[in-house]
Amino acid sequence: MSTALLCVCIKLICVYVFLHIFLHICPTQFFLFFLFVCRFIVFMSYQMYYDYPPLTYLEYPILIAQDVIVLLLILHYNRNMKHSLIYAALFVGGWQLLTAQKWVIDLAMSLCTVISAGSKLAQLQCLWRSKDSGQVSALTWALATYTCLARIFTTVITTGDTQVLIRFVVMSILNMWVTVTVVYYKPHAVKQD
Repeated sequence: MSTALLCVCIKLICVYVFLHIFLHICPTQFFLFFLFVCRFIVFMSYQMYYDYPPLTYLEYPILIAQDVIVLLLILHYNRNMKHSLIYAALFVGGWQLLTAQKWVIDLAMSLCTVISAGSKLAQLQCLWRSKDSGQVSALTWALATYTCLARIFTTVITTGDTQVLIRFVVMSILNMWVTVTVVYYKPHAVKQD
């Protein structure tokens, strides 16, 4: 239960940040955010497809709903609401396609792990290049690490699904790596005499 609550808290922080920048979002950023939502849908669909206990994916409907609201706000404030029907069709059609065949949902799950790992590696690359963590929150990354570690434990206990375990192990390692990098590059206050 703590994992679900922390996921919602992390997502609320993300929604707050996105609400401050969505007026100036470019199409590439919108597409990346769209992919972010799709990862949640794939993961939840995977859990439901294999009839895993609802507690293993309890936070995902909430996370998806929050992200869909943010997507709609972005479309609204960029005066692109006419595209919302297209995105809704992609969501519903994609959701139905995911569960058409076992190999489709398995492949989608593997691709989501790769996409998630890629986004974290891109974050690390940005931090290494700039050597400044600036506005990146170490606490948020630490909470993300905790939720992944907790998910490893719950997955071992409830389902033992190897693909899910691999996903959470990879995400935990990368989240820890980002956390350490953020702390390492955090600007230190200079003391004035």
